[in-house]
This record gives sequence, C-alpha cells and structure tokens, in this order.
Amino acid sequence: MSFQEKRSMKPAFKYIGRHRRAVEHRRFVTGQGRYAADIRLHGMSHVAIVASPYASARILSIDASEALKLPGVLAVITGEELNAAIDPMLPGVDAPSVTRYPLAHEVVRYTGEWVAAVVAESRAIAEDAAELIYVEYETTPHVLDAEKAMDASAPLVHPKHGSNIIFRRKFTWGPVDDHFGQSAHTLSYRVKWARSSTVPIETFAVACEWNDAQQVLDVWASIQMPKYPDLLAKCLRLPGNGVRVHYDVDVGGSYGVKRGLKHTILVGYLARKLNRPVRFIEDRLENMRGGDMQGPDRIFDVTLAFDTDGTINAMRMRAVDDIGAYSGRSPLQLGKPVGAIVGPYRIKSVEYDAVSVMTNKTPQEAVRGFGQAPTNYAIETGVDKVARFLGMSRIYIRNRNLIRSDEFPYLIPSGTYYDSGDYATVFRKALDAAVYDELVRQRDFLRQQGQLAGVGISTCLEPSGGNSSFEPLFNPKNETTTWMDSCLVRVDLAGSVTALMGTSTSGQAHETLVSTVVGEILEREPDTIRVMHADSLHALPSNSPVGSRMAIMLGGAAAGAAKKIRAKLLAVGAHNLGVPVEALIYENGEVIVKDDRSRRIPWDQLIEIVHRKYHQMPPGMEPGLQEKFVWEVPTGGKMPTEDGRVQMYPCHSFESHVVLASVDPGTGKVTLHRYVCGHDCGVMISPDVVHGMTYGGVAHGLGAALMEKFAYSEDGQLLSGTFMDYLMPSAMEVPPVTIVDHCTPSPLTEFGQKGSGEAGYLGSAAAIAGAINDALAERGACIDQLPMTPFAIWRTLQSTAARTQSGDNHD
Repeated sequence: MSFQEKRSMKPAFKYIGRHRRAVEHRRFVTGQGRYAADIRLHGMSHVAIVASPYASARILSIDASEALKLPGVLAVITGEELNAAIDPMLPGVDAPSVTRYPLAHEVVRYTGEWVAAVVAESRAIAEDAAELIYVEYETTPHVLDAEKAMDASAPLVHPKHGSNIIFRRKFTWGPVDDHFGQSAHTLSYRVKWARSSTVPIETFAVACEWNDAQQVLDVWASIQMPKYPDLLAKCLRLPGNGVRVHYDVDVGGSYGVKRGLKHTILVGYLARKLNRPVRFIEDRLENMRGGDMQGPDRIFDVTLAFDTDGTINAMRMRAVDDIGAYSGRSPLQLGKPVGAIVGPYRIKSVEYDAVSVMTNKTPQEAVRGFGQAPTNYAIETGVDKVARFLGMSRIYIRNRNLIRSDEFPYLIPSGTYYDSGDYATVFRKALDAAVYDELVRQRDFLRQQGQLAGVGISTCLEPSGGNSSFEPLFNPKNETTTWMDSCLVRVDLAGSVTALMGTSTSGQAHETLVSTVVGEILEREPDTIRVMHADSLHALPSNSPVGSRMAIMLGGAAAGAAKKIRAKLLAVGAHNLGVPVEALIYENGEVIVKDDRSRRIPWDQLIEIVHRKYHQMPPGMEPGLQEKFVWEVPTGGKMPTEDGRVQMYPCHSFESHVVLASVDPGTGKVTLHRYVCGHDCGVMISPDVVHGMTYGGVAHGLGAALMEKFAYSEDGQLLSGTFMDYLMPSAMEVPPVTIVDHCTPSPLTEFGQKGSGEAGYLGSAAAIAGAINDALAERGACIDQLPMTPFAIWRTLQSTAARTQSGDNHD
C-alpha cells in the first residue's frame, strides 16, 4: 500500500474512537486513588530540608548539634557525607565538570538549593530540627540574567566548566543566505517566554524502603521520567536489579515536571543508611523554590525573509534558554523544536542558533511540550508581524504559507518528515466554528464600548512520538537511537484478558488506552480487560509518558502483543478446522471459516485448547496464551547527520486556535470572550480523554500567556514561591472552549493515531498573545514578552501614550 493510499484511508473501528468513561475515573471519583502520600510503611520516618538563602555562596560550616538533640530526630546528613557515597546525576549534554548532587557541598548555586536533610519520626519534628541547624555562608557574586551570564566577565556558576554556556550549536539547514538575498523584505524581532511551569496540585512525593535480606530498594513515587530506575540505581551505586520502582502509584498531575531524581536519591540513601522506610513530600515552597520543576526561560531573536506576496522564504532564529544552576534534560528542550522548526509552514531554509545558559536560578526541568510551545509562540508572533508589515490579513498570510495536504510526507529543512496533515482544512474549520466575521463584529463592538479588543490566531504543530533523536543531536557521545515501549497481554483459563505496562501514569488514562487497543484487536469488550502497572523488576521496557508518545508507542505495543495473541488463536483454529490460516477470519473472538461460517470455534473453546488440551494444539506450539511486544519509534533508529539533520519525532498533530479577547484600558485586565481550537491528532483512540487534555492544555497556555512567572529579585530570591504571587488561571479566567475535531490518519502508526498529550498548550499562548496585540494595536502598542499581566499591559499603554505625546511614536 502506498503512502498516499494509507494516508487517505478512513478507518472504521469497533471500539477506538468510541465515547467511553475512562477506566481510571472510577477510583478517582470514589476517592480510591492511591498516591505516593498514601503509602504507609511500618516505622516510616520523614524528611525535611535545609535550603540555601543565597543565590551563590560558599558553605563555611554546618552545625547540626542542636538539631540532633531534639527527641525524635534520627539523622542529619550533609552533602559531604551523601556526595561521597553516590555518583552525580547526568547533565544531559557533554559537560562532565557540571556535577550535580541532591545536597550542595562547599558551595550553593541558587536560592533554595538543598544544603542538609533531617530525618525524624514525623515531618513536624524534622521541620523543627531543620530550624536548629546553623549554616555559615560567605556570599559570592551571582548572575541571574542569561545574556549577562554569557559575557566573559560574568561570575561563573560552575568555574570548572569555564563558561556559563553549557551548550551552543548553530545549525544551518539550506541556503539561508541565498534566500535572504532573494527576498524582497526582512523583518527582525525579539520575543521572551518567561519562566513558568505546570505546578500540579500534588508536589513530588517519594517513599523508599531498603530490604536488606533481598538487597533491594523499593520505591513508591509520584514519578514521570524516562530511565528513572536505571538512573537511580546508577547514582546510588546499586545494580540495576537492586531498585524496584512501583509504578502502580497514581500521580496527581505532572505535565513533565515529576522527575524527582534528586529527591529519590536522597531518600533512597537515607532508607538504606537507617535500614527503615523514609518518606519525603515536598511542601509548596520546597516545590516552587528548589523542586527542579521550573520550565523554559527563553529569549528569541528572529529574522524572517519574505516576499511582497506574503511568502516566507527563510528564517534566522537565536534561542537563548536560561536553564538555571544545573543541567538535567533542560538543554534538550532546545532540541525538540528542531523537529518542527518551521511550524506548519513551507519555509525553505533555517539558521537556528541554540544556546543553553546557566545562571544562579532554580534549575529547569522538562515541562509539557519540551520547549515547543515557546518556539511556536516565537514563530506565530513573526507571522503576525509579517501580516502587519505587509498590511495583509493574518489569515491570508497563514494560508499562503501552510503546507498543502497533497505535499505530505513533507520534508522540512532540518531533516524531519511531517507524516500527514490537512492544515488548511483544520484552520478553516476553526474559523468557521468561531464564525470569524461575527467575531470581528464583536471585536469592533467592544471597541465602540471603550474596550481594547482583538482577535488572535495561531496555527501550530505538536510533534509526537517521543523519539530519542535530540539526545545524540545535542551530545554526540550519546548514541541512543531507540526509545521503545512495550506491553504484555495474557489470556487466562477463564478467557479474561489482562495487559501489563511498565510505566506510571499521571492523568493520561493509559489503562483506558491499553484496554481500548487490546479490545479492538481481540474484539473483546474493553471494560472487561484489566490493565496493570508492573514494577520495574517485572516490567517490560518503557520510556515513560513523555513527548506525547503513549498513544503512539504504548498503543502500538499493546496492539502488537494483542495481534500475536490473535495470530496464535487463528493458528489453533486452522489446526483444528483442518484449513489454512488464510481460509479463516477472526470475528468477535471466534475463528470462522470464510466460505462456511457454520464451521467455527468460539472464544471459550479456543482458550481451553491453549490452556488445557495440548493434544489439540499445532505441533511445537507453546501452550498458554501470553505475548509481549516491544515497539521501536516509527522512523527512529538513526543518528543525526553531521550538519544536524534528523528525523526528530515521527508524527505531527496540528492545532489552530481562534480567540476573541478584550483589554480594559484602565487596568490592563484581559477577558477572553470566545475560544475555538481546531485539532487534528489523527485517529483518536479515546476522544473524551483527548478533549480533556486539550481543555487542560488551553488553560495551561492561558496561564503562560497572562499570569504565570517565576520572578526573582536582584539578589536571587524567588519572589513567586507561593500561590499569592505565582498566579494560575481558575475557572473564572478560563473561557468555554469549543474543540473542532479533524482526522488525517498517520501512515506510521497502527490505527493512524498521533500524540495529543500536549494538545491545546502548544498553540494557546501564541493565539492569546496575538489577540492582545491586536487589541493594543489600536493604541500603537505591542508586547512581545510573556506573561502579559495586567500591570505589563497597563505599563505598555502608558509608555506608548507618553511617546505619542512627546512625538516619539515609533515601533
């Protein structure tokens, strides 16, 4: 079957795409979820942290004598003890001198960095003891601004590294200079994406118990992280089978930030040292200030080359990302956008200068979208600016540049093929659902009422499938070329189906996903299929739910295992019916002769044969009914080329947002009146789950656009460490969202599905920002940095008015 034939197929499914209550909802609604904080182990002790009050300082001494006298205190450890007993965490890029441990030793590099840990019989006692520990510091120079940190005279966060730049690479894909020289116009601009996060309701929690008899560390954690047990074992100097992570713990929200490696190393060490269970649950300040859960903090300098007719030919982009004081996977957040560096547009060449910089701030970690949402915002801002420069419609400019449906698979300059899409149709459906002409009339009416009002538009991509390509791209010493996932399916003697997956879940309804897929292949009612989370010693390979990958990867693995079960049942049927397998069909669990449907073997009889009647099985066939399947990422398995071309992610979902917003010119307050999101993630396995993630993603992007920011004072103190200062959208700010579905199946996946875990978020901030700038344009004002808080908007209006009055009104 050709690519185009497969792309144009309109599949019909029995269970996939059907509205169905998520399996997980029952236990959550009835209060029977089991979270890390619910773990109760006999003799459990608790941890509290002593954190640095300085952004940069030398630790001169630590006196824990008074703390150790407090009844109920079991131990106090510092970095001197812990770091001698463990290996450092990996930096993600080739920077061996940037070492990172759970506890600081000799120096601290950001306010909130952990300096000591207290273990006590209760959290309250541990907190009281922590206040009795005296740490003597000598402050040293610090740097908080990423661009200043790049200067040769800036204080070095890690002097042994010799620079605050931990990664920099300039990629050139295509004849950029030629395209710039041939273009009629160029336009340069700068945008900023402020440091924000997902801030789930549940902070990170972990409990560890050392089994001395088995020499195994048992771990229960609110985790979402690839290679978590492997990295944990390495850092604790344990064999890989010396750590058992229990993945059957519910995670109270993550969106990428529940990494928790340093937390678990600390707690695991303490559990082994004390030979008793130890638990650590961050309080909100610990989470916000030192929990390694802050996200991209990025400055974009972009220049676009385009023609008078609105065709965008080439782009130069420099992205400077402030990753904070240490490097985990955060530099790689500049890598994912390589796979969608031109967005959904036919931009022919790109120069991309990716710069990852260390400062004396809390370290970044992976956040939903893994750096793609800020890049989408930067690109969409440029498209709007081109339209304004040419005096053309933003809709026209997008339609002029969108990749056409007949051009797929489409190769972008950075070496990635987009698998499928119909961007113009999804865009049109979103505009139609918003009733765009009426939206413009509403905007004009609001303006007549004295409000500033605007319409925002974005057309963005969601790369999905969680490939490993950014790892060797950003670190040639890392030759990882597979990010497989797996599933095991078994059918017992009673005919009941059970599936096993080796990962945690944090709200993405993976049990629903697997049961639906297995039910589709085996044609058994999904609600009768039980899905279990294995622990890491019983689990099959998994790279966890990151990068919008589980519908593609776990779904593909579950389908593969179920297809092996079905094939075995067909072989058993062929043997007993005395016909070739090709003469049979599988229908509703039965094996039927095509030309004589009266000849059939029902499900229960097939199951009895494979479990009990070996004499009726084909010679040499293994009895029982259990199969596993490990699936490699479609299009994966290749290293990048020397010039950095790579197939980054296999699948590409598309979303188009249309927003009507108003701004109170006196206060800067923003109100969203209408919100439409057109969305195409291929075949939706569970539409209600996809819609739920899209709603949440829109709210997440709204927060990044209008409210959320981890702000720091000049001396490096976090100014937004509580929900009094770090503002997030509530039901009052999030408008009703209309979701318009469209489906262009991926030719690379089992059912045509693409990823959707980052849906909504990847385009909402760009669209909301566009709506506000459309509103501010009435006053000749513009904001090119997020969040667009009421004060930022008010200040911009005031400064624009002052320039106008002074006769200095230019952009």
